[in-house]
Amino acid sequence: MNFPELNPTAPLRVPAPAKINLFLHIVGRRPDGYHLLQTAFRMLDWGDEIILRRRDDGAIVRVGEVPGVPAEADLVVRAARALQAASGSTFGAEIAVEKRIPMGGGLGGGSSDAATVLMALNRLWACGLSREALQALGLKLGADVPFFVFGQTAFAEGVGENLVPLAVPPAWYVVVAPKVSVPTVEIFSDPELTRDSEPIKMRAFATITTRNDMQATVCKRYPQVAEALEWLSRYGAARMSGSGACIFAPFDSKEAAEQVVSQRPQGWKVWVAAGLDRHPLADWVV
Repeated sequence: MNFPELNPTAPLRVPAPAKINLFLHIVGRRPDGYHLLQTAFRMLDWGDEIILRRRDDGAIVRVGEVPGVPAEADLVVRAARALQAASGSTFGAEIAVEKRIPMGGGLGGGSSDAATVLMALNRLWACGLSREALQALGLKLGADVPFFVFGQTAFAEGVGENLVPLAVPPAWYVVVAPKVSVPTVEIFSDPELTRDSEPIKMRAFATITTRNDMQATVCKRYPQVAEALEWLSRYGAARMSGSGACIFAPFDSKEAAEQVVSQRPQGWKVWVAAGLDRHPLADWVV
């Protein structure tokens, strides 16, 4: 596939969409302690934006501060350096993140940012790495990164890296972000967490009752999440995304979703986003 040339001296602004987990079952645990999951990932037409500028000196520079995240630990910096190492590129990059996705919200913000950096720099630097190669790099950064590189709604297994395309109906989602950040490691280490759900077949996903196995544990530890879940459940089939804290519910129309948002309690962060079937950068990688 041939792509039009990018201007290497101009800033490149690219999207990093949020994701939701339509369900999340924990079906076991590997000997190394990683949990085995089954989930359905879907992107939203809302998220962060990444601004990239190619450098010719090989330096990777994060522009701007991210509260609580040193540059060396930032997934966007780590993703750029991983791509440099894998491709042998001598180019560098300036990377700025316009952050909208809440941290510790279960919407995949850091993972999406990293995936967007991998896909965009792969093209900006003319590395030519395949989608599979970028997914393998992404898995070393975080379990959700391969999904964003995969670039479409997916049924996922393993630690989240075994991905199969999944067709789901169009939907608008109301998303609630409680004023709390939930550390994923804390929830996965909870002794009361359900870890033995019966595996399901992908073809049965739309016809059986599913859940988020992490939801009860998070709600017990974080009453703000339980409160948001109780409120949104008045209007639709509300569920927590990932390891929390964000809650979402699907609706058939934008108007129906916006009507729910208009009823939000004062001071709450609640918004509407449509399901996104393909990543905006999906065609940048083969």
